[in-house]
Amino acid sequence: MALAAQSLERLRDFLAQLPPKSQALLMREFERAVERGQDVAVASLVLEQLRLVVRATDSNERQRSEDPARLVFRPLEPFLVDTKAALRPGQIRRVSLNQIWNWLKGEAIVGEVAELDAALRSGPAATVEQATRKVQLAAANAIEQVASTGRGADQRALSRVGGPAVVEDLAATAVVLKNREPLESFSARIAGNVRNLAESQLAAVQAAMNVPSLQTAEALPFSLSLLIQKLASPWQVIRLAVAVAGSDDEIRVAATNYGVAVAMVIHDLSELVSELRTDMKQGRLESLSHRLKIIHDGLRGLRTELDIRNESAWGKRLSAIRAEISNILRAELEGVPGRVRRLLRQRPDKDITAASRLDPTEIEETAALIDFVAVCRTYASELAINEVTLRTFSDLQQYTEAATQALVESLRASDPKTRPFRQMQVDAAIRFCDVLFGHDYAALMRKAADVALSGERKASRAG
Repeated sequence: MALAAQSLERLRDFLAQLPPKSQALLMREFERAVERGQDVAVASLVLEQLRLVVRATDSNERQRSEDPARLVFRPLEPFLVDTKAALRPGQIRRVSLNQIWNWLKGEAIVGEVAELDAALRSGPAATVEQATRKVQLAAANAIEQVASTGRGADQRALSRVGGPAVVEDLAATAVVLKNREPLESFSARIAGNVRNLAESQLAAVQAAMNVPSLQTAEALPFSLSLLIQKLASPWQVIRLAVAVAGSDDEIRVAATNYGVAVAMVIHDLSELVSELRTDMKQGRLESLSHRLKIIHDGLRGLRTELDIRNESAWGKRLSAIRAEISNILRAELEGVPGRVRRLLRQRPDKDITAASRLDPTEIEETAALIDFVAVCRTYASELAINEVTLRTFSDLQQYTEAATQALVESLRASDPKTRPFRQMQVDAAIRFCDVLFGHDYAALMRKAADVALSGERKASRAG
């Protein structure tokens, strides 16, 4: 695939504007696509441009790091999220950093920030690194000090930092800055893409995490967040909690610090369900299959690898997630047969004019929805949509098969006025058959349609 130089430049500019974390995640996704043989040309092109951007970033690292806030907060990058909503442990709101930095440089650690500014102007790289680490430790100490009492002058100082959400992010910021080295060391020791957190890799992860500073209740969620980002199946982090507890009983797991891993997985599944709802509302069908698979695998993993009681806090949250998924999907699933009927219903000749058309976009959207029903059928049991999915899929198969055969027959008797519209309907029906029954059946219907159309034309010429 060849792109114009201008298009490649626009692509590189877009990739360069992404945060390092997003660049790394995007690179991993396209590497996986190449491994699976999916859209290899596109994936290879984007990977090539990504690597050029990253190399340029590395060679110009000093220039990019002239911003002292970027330098100081760089260890926070793996944990930043672009949301103002409630967070789970191991996350920090990106939007909070500006207010935290303004407080640090304007009030809390003015001298240390001034030293870093001076080092950036004229100091060698080693001096800049030393000054950066000094600011990070000073920032952590200042945050811990202002947050320790929580009353009087400290409470007033907290209010000067920002609103409640910013104050909430203060403590997490301090934890990461204080534990920068052990967190970076742990991340470096874990493979880039852990496909299956099985026994051998589980032992390696436990050994890498066996650092006192990472075992505290405050730091552990950030270690787990780093691990989650490197897991092909993020829900598998609960295996670490089970291994530490020595039991799959939720009470014993929850009694350990590692019980937070289960809470993190449940929170992330809930966020995925919210994203699924947004995708459905905005008609973004292309991402639904992947998102449903992640949700399905996470729910099944929690159910099979943990003994969670229905009446417990974790059990109630999982039940609520399943109910929300069912509510999101049910109405959409039940509406698909109606869309198919509107497109394929046999219309009397008098209702068809030379201007009668089917919208190609609507046909493709409907085909995508039929495929979505098929995907839901795969995951129906775990997502509590078994009955509605099976009924909808069966209805689609029965109606589409009968409608396709009837439409093919209608070609034989079509006249020049109705033939173009009948052909559009047949083409749409065959497109749906391809999704519902496979390529072979669709090819068979295509051949039948061609024969019917050819026979009608011969009859017309003979007449």
